Amino acid sequence: MNLNNHKAAIYARVSTDEQNTDNQVALCREYCNRVGVDVFSVYADDGYSGAKASRPAFDELLRDMRALKFDAIVVVKMDRIGRSLHHLLSLFDELNKKKITFIAVTQNIDTSTAAGQLQIQIMGAFAEYERNIIRERTKEGLVGKVNVGKRGKDRKPRKKRGVSITPLRRV
Repeated sequence: MNLNNHKAAIYARVSTDEQNTDNQVALCREYCNRVGVDVFSVYADDGYSGAKASRPAFDELLRDMRALKFDAIVVVKMDRIGRSLHHLLSLFDELNKKKITFIAVTQNIDTSTAAGQLQIQIMGAFAEYERNIIRERTKEGLVGKVNVGKRGKDRKPRKKRGVSITPLRRV
């Protein structure tokens, strides 16, 4: 990819406070130097899980991205930006609409190329498949729960382990 005269944001993240983002930032800077892109800013979250959609530096990155302050986001690996497939796909959709390139330097993912776009589309297909499987399993699970607990419009009384619970009568 040729990003000459473009600006990139570098994002780095580690999950624990004992780790640091220095190596990730160095690899991303080296990549930017190699392809001739200027680094707009480095956004780093120390001690934040990738499962969390909101992280201080990541939120700042998103604000700057929405203000179109840079043309690309560079990370070491895709899981640095997030671990939730749903979150990643919605992020990639937004990046695509804003014509911002996503690059994961150690995984050869570059959404400015046909191969990089294909990788993202394949991930999307698997995410949709996974959501459909979860929906099917949920529906199947609810079918078995009809007589257990209060389900549906009739609000039947709870049954415990498939047996009706009836109040004790005093004799």
